[in-house]
Amino acid sequence: MKKIEVLLADDHTVVRQGLKVLLEAAEDIKVVAEAENGRQAVQMAIKFQPDVAVIDVAMPLLNGLEATRQITREVPATKVLILSSYSDDEYVQQLIEEGATGYLVKQTAANDLVKAIREAQKGNAFFSPSISRRLLDQCREAFVRGGPIRRRGTRLTSREAEVLQLIAEGQANKQIAAELNISIKTVEKHRQQVMNKLNIHDVAGLTRHAISKGIIEAARMPALQPQ
Repeated sequence: MKKIEVLLADDHTVVRQGLKVLLEAAEDIKVVAEAENGRQAVQMAIKFQPDVAVIDVAMPLLNGLEATRQITREVPATKVLILSSYSDDEYVQQLIEEGATGYLVKQTAANDLVKAIREAQKGNAFFSPSISRRLLDQCREAFVRGGPIRRRGTRLTSREAEVLQLIAEGQANKQIAAELNISIKTVEKHRQQVMNKLNIHDVAGLTRHAISKGIIEAARMPALQPQ
C-alpha cells in the first residue's frame, strides 16, 4: 500500500517533531519533508510534490495564507491543510478561497490531524468542529438573506502580502528587495499600495494589523517603537 506523503511546515521545532511522531505512528502516512518557514514550505512542496501539505498559519518570511496560495498554484495536486491557533472567520474564508482543503485549530488538531490527512488525500474537506459550525451558520445566514456570503476585509495581492509580512517582521526596504529578488523601487511601490489599501500609514500600525490577522506572532516581534 502506497503511503500518503506529507509535508510538515511549522516554525516551532518541538511542534513539528511532535506532529511527525504522531503522523508516522499511522501505518498509511509518511512525512517526506519538513519546513520551518512559509517560503521553505513552498520550495519543499515543489521539490517533493507531497499528497498533503500541513501548513501553520503564523510562519516567518511567508505566512500560511501566502504559502497556500503559492502551493496550490505551483503544485495543484498537493492538498493543503491549515493548522492554526487562530480561527478568525475572515482568515478561514480567505484560505478556503486560496485552495486550502481543511482548517484545524491547533488545540484540537492532535485528535483530528490523521483523519484530516486521510480525507484530504481523497479530495474531501475537513474542518475542526468549531469552524465547521461557523461555516454552516454563515451558509444558513446567506440562504436566509437570499444572497452570497459577503467577503469582508481588504484584498492584497500575493506580492503585497509578502511585503506586508516582511515590513511587520522589521525588515528594511533593502532587505525586503533582497529577500524577494526585486528592486528597492518596486518594494517602495508595494509598500505604498499596502498602506493605501489598509489605510494604515506607519510601520507600527502595519505590524499591529499583521499580528491581529495572525500573519505574524506577537511573541516573536520586538517592541513597537513610536513613529
